[in-house]
Amino acid sequence: MAIETPPTSASAPASSASASAPPRLSGRARLVLFVLCAAQFMVALDFSVLNVALPVLGKDLGLSTTGLQWAVTAFALPSGGFLLLFGRIADLYGRRRLFLAGLTLFGAASLLATLAWDPASFLAGRALQGLGAAVIVPTGMSLLTTTFPEGPLRDRALGISGTLLSLGFTVGMVAGGVLTDTLGWRSTMGLLTVASLGVLAVAPRALEESRTADRPRLDVPGAVSVTGGLLALIYALTTAAEHGFGGADVVVTLVLGVVLLCAFVVVESRTAAPLVSLPMLRRRTVAFGNLGGLVTFSMMSTVVFVLTLYLQEVLDLSPFATGLVFGVQGLLSVVAGMFAPRVIGRIGARRTLALSLIGQGLFIGVLLGLGTESGVWLATVAVSLASMFHLGAIIAYGLTVTSGVPNDEQGLATGLVTTTQQVGLTVGIPLLGVLATTQDTLFDGVRTVVAVAAAILLAAGAVVAAGLRRS
Repeated sequence: MAIETPPTSASAPASSASASAPPRLSGRARLVLFVLCAAQFMVALDFSVLNVALPVLGKDLGLSTTGLQWAVTAFALPSGGFLLLFGRIADLYGRRRLFLAGLTLFGAASLLATLAWDPASFLAGRALQGLGAAVIVPTGMSLLTTTFPEGPLRDRALGISGTLLSLGFTVGMVAGGVLTDTLGWRSTMGLLTVASLGVLAVAPRALEESRTADRPRLDVPGAVSVTGGLLALIYALTTAAEHGFGGADVVVTLVLGVVLLCAFVVVESRTAAPLVSLPMLRRRTVAFGNLGGLVTFSMMSTVVFVLTLYLQEVLDLSPFATGLVFGVQGLLSVVAGMFAPRVIGRIGARRTLALSLIGQGLFIGVLLGLGTESGVWLATVAVSLASMFHLGAIIAYGLTVTSGVPNDEQGLATGLVTTTQQVGLTVGIPLLGVLATTQDTLFDGVRTVVAVAAAILLAAGAVVAAGLRRS
């Protein structure tokens, strides 16, 4: 269905050549891959396209500084908190059906945010966008892994998906500045409305339904505890990024999140049909693969954040010029996406993951050479090369976690992958970004964050290599 193999011939040489030739993507498989990657790119775009527009948006809608933070938090809370739940619902009741529902919700929410007439309507649109993303991401990933079997085809598909995911963040930063300057902040949300309609027009014809053969009851206590725990944890960390960890609301929600996640583990150990299979979490490939994913996403997002401050506040670059620096990073990510599947094919996903973490740490360490008077070219080259290893880690950790998992649990496995991604994007900046603003100077803070991020990546690479070697 998704694969075509070259036709065999009566002659022995032709038959031998056919046997050694790799399977090719059929036209339908290419269409499926296009739809799923376009959806992932759209969600990645949503994470960054609004950042540059926030000051203008705040003045137009009357949002305070705290309100602007909620423009980001309103999206992050549901997009990270509901991933595991929707990944499991998709396994049970149909991945295609839920994917289309998520696209519809995302498009309607983007339209609401585009037409927002006051802060409440805008924040409602952002929250519904996050809920739609929480449906699209795990269902799209599980549709991809169930459509393309393990091996070169899945490696290639995940390579393209990972490239577009990384590129989406970069394109969002550049496009956000251009659109805001030329058409206003509403055009950033309008872009997402148009994109969702385009994907939704093609998806019903491209995708086939996929679900588990049996339908066990949904683990409601597990769903409530893990969703509540993730929501509380993400709220605490995103709020701490703005106001620090001393606030009562941060402390209470952080403790609540930890308690609910501990309760989730207890519930899952006693239920007959758990939302998350604890034996799956005990797999070394799942545990160490997700550790690698968590570290690569959290550290790279933090470094990009502090570099944005460095380029604009220390070197006095404009937002547009800063966006171009990260545009180069995005272009090199595309190059990395072309070669990563070949590297994985040669040395394996596990080894690629460990080496990518180490390579990313080394090139982020190069940023310690930045100065207060110059550093644009060093920042551009170092962060771009680090992002190439970052993309290799993204692809390799997705393959590591989902390999060997039966199709009826792919939604769960990909839900773990995407939850790790969202939590990584959320926790890095609050935990390390605060170092950039609490040192004597911003420049000293940037250097501190860079040093800590590089050390964490190098240590994680060593731990992942040792852990996966025993698998």
